[in-house]
Amino acid sequence: MAGNDGFRIVVADDEPLARRGVRQLLAPHRDMTVVGEARNGPETLTALDALSPDLLFLDVQMPGMDGFEVLRARGADRMPAVVFVTAHDQFAVRAFEAHALDYLVKPLHVERFEAALQRVRERRRLMEALDLAARLTALLQAEKAQREQSGLGRLVVPIATGELVIPVSEIDWIGADDYYACLHVGAKSHLLRESLASLEMRLDPRRFARVHRSAIVQIDRIREFHDDEVVLRDGTRVAVSRRRRAAIEGLLRGAGSTA
Repeated sequence: MAGNDGFRIVVADDEPLARRGVRQLLAPHRDMTVVGEARNGPETLTALDALSPDLLFLDVQMPGMDGFEVLRARGADRMPAVVFVTAHDQFAVRAFEAHALDYLVKPLHVERFEAALQRVRERRRLMEALDLAARLTALLQAEKAQREQSGLGRLVVPIATGELVIPVSEIDWIGADDYYACLHVGAKSHLLRESLASLEMRLDPRRFARVHRSAIVQIDRIREFHDDEVVLRDGTRVAVSRRRRAAIEGLLRGAGSTA
């Protein structure tokens, strides 16, 4: 059996010599393991069901049911990666129209066969990268949904006599101050050793918006919105970066505020 990084392969061809030739070309490759063979279309469909291979070498011109009929009968969404094998290169266009990974023309040549295997490996790496990206995206979406549902309720900042608990609902805006975040609460300000990027991830995005790389504002504190700044209820002016302008305007309109 192939290892976790290997390929389980079925070879489908009505010619015994052709199947043997594919086996011989695969033999030097430790990541390629032939788990089954098929002599015709029905046997190929049975092998796909029983063995669940990662890769299928599929002869185009098998009697009774050719390679394209196997593909139609199985359904493209249930097929493994497919390398078509044919004695006539005019089938190449049809092979790629059927979304085959590659095609080989008999008699098989080592260099061309090696190139097909490399394409198979590259496809797996690409699919694994896409799968990882999809899983990370799903994780971020789940985290965002949870954050939007619960939201950060309070922040704790150190003071001379201990710690001060500040409800986030009382924060007007937050500015960057070197390695600290400066929480502006009415006429007072408090330093918290946390980056704005970290706070942005923790705060409810329906209530707080990053208006600048160095500022986060509580949306309902905004009284006026201009091209390059927002004016808060207490008259504080906070700069708005050009690339965030449209997003802030959208948030304000969505909240029913007047720009």
